[in-house]
Amino acid sequence: MTFDIFKGRGDQLSATTVPPGSSGGTLDIDPADYVADDALADAVNVALLLQQPLLLTGEPGTGKTQLAYRVAWELGLDEPLKFETKANSQSRDLFYIYDALGRFQARDTGAGSDALPFIRFGGLGIAVLLASDKEADRQLLGHDAGPPRRSVVLIDEIDKAPRDFPNDILNEINLFYFRIPELGNREVRAPRERRPIVIITSNSEKDLPDAFLRRCVFYHINFPSPERLQDIVMRHLGKSVAVDGFLSEAIALFAKIRDGQLRKKPATAELLGWLIALRRIAPDVSVNPMARREDVERTMSTLVKTVEDQEEVGRIVATWYKTR
Repeated sequence: MTFDIFKGRGDQLSATTVPPGSSGGTLDIDPADYVADDALADAVNVALLLQQPLLLTGEPGTGKTQLAYRVAWELGLDEPLKFETKANSQSRDLFYIYDALGRFQARDTGAGSDALPFIRFGGLGIAVLLASDKEADRQLLGHDAGPPRRSVVLIDEIDKAPRDFPNDILNEINLFYFRIPELGNREVRAPRERRPIVIITSNSEKDLPDAFLRRCVFYHINFPSPERLQDIVMRHLGKSVAVDGFLSEAIALFAKIRDGQLRKKPATAELLGWLIALRRIAPDVSVNPMARREDVERTMSTLVKTVEDQEEVGRIVATWYKTR
């Protein structure tokens, strides 16, 4: 399957091409450095063409969240509007949160009865307002929002929400409208050509309802292969990280650690952190930082998350250096 919209690699596109419906040894994520494989890029394009949310699953650290930033960057849109799901999230929170108590206190003290100052818009609510053809809708944001435009909305870790949350938002994420009873039941709606691009992530900690799954384009991001890990690392830390066999040896040990009996397997973000720490702690940057076992052991805290894993990783590192 081939598309000419989102590629997941290469240069930035213009927002007009979107159809309707960090480097330098830090952990900063630059969307220009993100590379989506062909299957993931296909899934993004299917979601764009069908105007359906893209649901991403996969281990923590496999790039689910970062994909939203890559999509926004490549399509020439603003940074994603992020909604971080919590255990007490309600469907309305995606659009706005109303401080009823604050307004009651303000009215009680004679400070005014306007409801708008007590409404805080969420990620999807902001996206719908920005897309609206009505300037009065965009002005609800309380600043000059500029001309109507399309946005990317990231709903992160939806599996943290109560079980009813996904089903409660079915109409909203399909029709992209909401009402505000506190403002006279005002309705705000995104026109079809500027409907938000919705990317939803899940760590698969619990099953999502079938009705919700049917409304989404689904893609599972597998953990990267060693070859792809090398590409990811070099994009973030520079090609110099691959000299003198350092990167290949580091990834080989990292793979051994992930294959061990761990409660919390380290992901790509931990690998990047470990390599940064290891390069900085090594006594001589001209020597492969993997040369000294003691330096590697001093930086294992970037990969280990539990007491049990600390013992297992220590055993794996010791064995690896004996057979290296």
